[in-house]
Amino acid sequence: MKPVLQVRTAILSDVHLGTPHSKADEAAHFLKHVRCERLILNGDIIDGWRLTRDGRWSKSHTRFIRRVLTLVQKKDTEVIYLRGNHDDFLARLLPMDFGRIQLAEDYVLETARGRYLVLHGDVFDGVVKNMVFLAHLGDLGYALLLRLNRAYNWFRALRGKEYFSLSKAIKARVKQAVSFIGKFEEQVAALARNRGCVGAICGHIHTPADKTIDDIHYLNSGDWVESLTAIVEHLDGRFELIDFKDFATRFPLPRGEAADDTEPLPDAPLPAALAALTA
Repeated sequence: MKPVLQVRTAILSDVHLGTPHSKADEAAHFLKHVRCERLILNGDIIDGWRLTRDGRWSKSHTRFIRRVLTLVQKKDTEVIYLRGNHDDFLARLLPMDFGRIQLAEDYVLETARGRYLVLHGDVFDGVVKNMVFLAHLGDLGYALLLRLNRAYNWFRALRGKEYFSLSKAIKARVKQAVSFIGKFEEQVAALARNRGCVGAICGHIHTPADKTIDDIHYLNSGDWVESLTAIVEHLDGRFELIDFKDFATRFPLPRGEAADDTEPLPDAPLPAALAALTA
C-alpha cells in the first residue's frame, strides 16, 4: 500500500492545464499521495484563455484530470470546482451539481475553527473584471516572462545554481506589484469578514500565503506553474500550506514522471470539447 497523507480537505488552484508551463505531473503526484474527504479546485485549473488562443494539451494534463476522477470514483472524495478567470467558460454552467462533483462560484468551508470563504479571487482584480483586453495582454506578457525564465534557469543549471523565479522577484521588488498584492489580500479578508467567516482561502495572484489580516485567517494556495503549493486542512482542523519541494522528500516523484510530452491541441479530445464550450 502506497504511503499517503490523510487530511480532511485539500485545496489547489492555478494549475493552468493547456499551457506548456503547467506542472500537471507534480500536481497529480500530490493528489496521488493525498487522501481527502474533500478536494477544492479553486479556479484556473484549466486555462481556457490559452486553449482558445495557442494552448497545447499534453498527456500529463490528461493524467491530472484522471487523477481527480479517480479520487471521486474510487476514494469517495467530494470535488468542488470553483470558477477562475482563465476557466471563465464555466460561468454559463454555474451552479451545477452532479454526484460528488460540484461547480460553483465560491464555497463556504465549515471547519473546526469556523467558516472559511473559498473563492478564486479574480473578482478583486479590476483589470480582469473591467478591462478584459488588458488582462489577456498581461497574460501574454506573463507567458513570455515564463519562457525567458525557462531559458535563464537552463543557463543557471549549467552553472550549478538553483532555480530562480523572475516573476517572484518582480512581485517582491516592484512597488506597484507589492501594493496590488497587499490590497488584494485586504479585500479578500474584508469580504470574508462581511460574510461572517473567520478565514478566507483564494488563489489567482500566484502568491502562496498563510497569515492573519486583522482578525481574518488569510490563505492563498499559490499555483502549479512556479510555486507548486497547496493547502490542506488536517484532521485536527489545522491548516497547512504545503510546498511540493518538501512534499516530494516524503513522497518522491518517480524518475521520468514529469516528462515534457506536449501534444498539439487538435489531437486531444478534451480541449476540443472545451473549445466548443468557449465558442
